[in-house]
Amino acid sequence: MNAYLIDPATREIRHIELTEGTKQIASLLNAKSVDFDEIDNGGDRLYFDEDCFIKAKPGDARFKVDNLAPVSGAGLICGTESPDGVLQSVSNDLASLTKRVQFL
Repeated sequence: MNAYLIDPATREIRHIELTEGTKQIASLLNAKSVDFDEIDNGGDRLYFDEDCFIKAKPGDARFKVDNLAPVSGAGLICGTESPDGVLQSVSNDLASLTKRVQFL
């Protein structure tokens, strides 16, 4: 499925292909536990390291999407889970998403 990886250290958003669902997300984010916030009503989700707020240090690269709390470290945007637990492809295109992400 299609997803976008947000890297605040390089200030880049890049397209990636997810093949292993949430297990792959945790690996990409170097996280023990992953949490998410919805960024669209019933649409895409921002996945992030659940401990990013605890681990954050002054000067760490951060970003935020719309009015959500800033995230320290990388994040990943993909679609919602289907009823059978399978993640869906992202519905936003890169151009519209880029306008919604602010690097801090």
